[in-house]
Amino acid sequence: MLLALLVCVHTLAADDLAPRVDVLRMHHERLGAITVTPDLETEKAEKLETLRVKLEQGVSSEEAFKQLYLEMDAVRSWLWEHSAERPKTATGELTEGPGEWTLKTDALTVRVNRSDGSMQVDTPATSWTFLPCDDKDIELQGSSISLTSAANITAEEFRTGYSMGAIYTLSGFPEAAGLELRLTVNIIGSEIVFEVAAVDAGVPIRSIRWPKPLETGNTASDFAVIPNMQGMLLPGNSTQEFHESSLCNSRSLYMPWWGQIRDGRGVQTILETSDDAGAQYDHPSGGPTRIQPRWYASLESMRYLRTVRYVFSDDCTYVHMAKRYRRYVEETGRLVTLAEKRVRTPNLDEVIGRPVIHPGALYHFVQEASLFNKERIEANHSLSTFDQLADSLRKLKAAGIEDAYVHLDGWGFYGYDNAHPDVLPPGEEQGGWDGLRRFADTCEELGYLFAVHDQYRDFYLNAASFDDRLAAYRFDGTREETSTWCGGPQTILNPRFAPEYVRRNHDLFAANGVKVKGAYLDVFSVVPLEESSEKAHPITRSDCARYRAECFDLLRARGYVVSSEEPTDYLLPHLDLVHHGPYGTYPHYGGGGARGIPVPLWNLVYHDCLLLPWEMGEDGGWGIPKGDAAWLHCFLNAGMPYVWPGADETMVARVKEACALNQRLATQDMTNHEFLGEGYRKQRSTYADGTTVTVDFDAKTCEIVPGA
Repeated sequence: MLLALLVCVHTLAADDLAPRVDVLRMHHERLGAITVTPDLETEKAEKLETLRVKLEQGVSSEEAFKQLYLEMDAVRSWLWEHSAERPKTATGELTEGPGEWTLKTDALTVRVNRSDGSMQVDTPATSWTFLPCDDKDIELQGSSISLTSAANITAEEFRTGYSMGAIYTLSGFPEAAGLELRLTVNIIGSEIVFEVAAVDAGVPIRSIRWPKPLETGNTASDFAVIPNMQGMLLPGNSTQEFHESSLCNSRSLYMPWWGQIRDGRGVQTILETSDDAGAQYDHPSGGPTRIQPRWYASLESMRYLRTVRYVFSDDCTYVHMAKRYRRYVEETGRLVTLAEKRVRTPNLDEVIGRPVIHPGALYHFVQEASLFNKERIEANHSLSTFDQLADSLRKLKAAGIEDAYVHLDGWGFYGYDNAHPDVLPPGEEQGGWDGLRRFADTCEELGYLFAVHDQYRDFYLNAASFDDRLAAYRFDGTREETSTWCGGPQTILNPRFAPEYVRRNHDLFAANGVKVKGAYLDVFSVVPLEESSEKAHPITRSDCARYRAECFDLLRARGYVVSSEEPTDYLLPHLDLVHHGPYGTYPHYGGGGARGIPVPLWNLVYHDCLLLPWEMGEDGGWGIPKGDAAWLHCFLNAGMPYVWPGADETMVARVKEACALNQRLATQDMTNHEFLGEGYRKQRSTYADGTTVTVDFDAKTCEIVPGA
């Protein structure tokens, strides 16, 4: 009886193991798919055959099944270890030779000179050289030193799954005891990411300039590609002098990148940590052009890792560079298109394809203002009432301007650029609350969208709430003090306080029945980010960026179309419109000839993300080079046009044509820009739907060929 029971249990156990062995047979079959190098194929076959025989024999106990599984697992591990397709880290090596360290990968070779810090980068087709270090590498308080002054400089290989590089450790600076720097070079395919990390140990670093500028030539085939305002190409042999050092997100750099092209081969520089970064340009008459990154301290400390990416390409144009940067902002989640923005702000549909009308009510210059007119003193007070301005809008409507975006200046208590941020109630001279309500109602009746010009950076000493503790302060205890604009003496409002001032003022509009549908917050998107050392409210530049963005976002939450002065990269996700984004002019920004060769770099990156109006004059203007018809730039860029009261029939017709083009193309990517023929005067832009716009600045002609 007992023997029969044991036989039954054994049979049941074997039956229970059978399906589990079938699973192992399936696993055994898939082990054959793991590739090995040819010299190991015989050994692989022997191991799999041994397993097959054991699987065919079956197992009769749990212990035997476990043993069979472990044998199979050992074969699997052997196959993985010897697989021809196993995971691997990036290839390449760091070697140390006489006088230099060499980093070599399949795509690039980087040689770092040990004595002067210069670097040579070899691509498959060419070589690029970074200039040697100099005594301006590290700016301290009251002095500057070279990276090569470090007593100790070591290199160690640094490898990730995607990159191969080295970490250079610099310490023992005689002039900066305790300072230690780590400079990382990461080669990722045909790109290099440089990183700067500092252990400052109380050393008052002001800025670091590294990597150094690329060595470039001064020939007609050497070009610097710079997002200076809308964008420019600067030939290496240009006779224009260009010396500038500024933070990003300014007229110097609407976007935090630039490039160098030499005979069709290029290097693009992308500042990946741009809040406390900028560029230094130097181009003497006749060239060459030198550009280098500059890393600024944040609240007197290099408090975080700084990174910059260099993109090497042996087949490169300025369009390629713009599109590479567009890919970068797409990948970082910062590309927000107008198609997305019009969903979150339905009022944006009342702006696309419309002209901009820019009236002003009151401009009053105080005597302390540097722009105060001492020759014709009565010119310091210019007034149009809200009702008079409303009449001018009715006349434009009658002239054929069916829809428009109206941007009103000078509505505040003292008028334009005066007493900010305490500008309400509206000036009684202009018409007070009643007059402003009537003006807003008139805009609504005409089908025009009404927006106000507003300001939350310039902090006027005649503001009702002026208090020293609300101002932004430098680290030496001083603050910026100017007296240029209408309201005269001013400093800078600490950005910490800006959002609540915005909320208060626009609550007052709503409480008094003024139907505001848009707001322009002046200078936020053209003045570089600022910091403050005020002890109760210290602010970094990154904090400043956050507070400025918050000001726009809280207005957009009310349904406003939000705008600012000029386009800058970090505010792109928060803005619908800027009031101009034209070209740099020479010798100064206010007017003159073209700075370099104007190219629409901003629009090649962001055309379908931001509305951008253009002047419509015949010869130059603000940001329009002398000799260029501004309206041709408007058409080339499919932008919004400006229109002014009193526009004649010809101008109204041209404005309406520009509006129709903007209506069709505002949400389309500008896919290409090119020069046709010699002299850069004939140009063509192409859009995602296939539309081309060809302009000739000499002949003053424009040809539009619609896409499919």
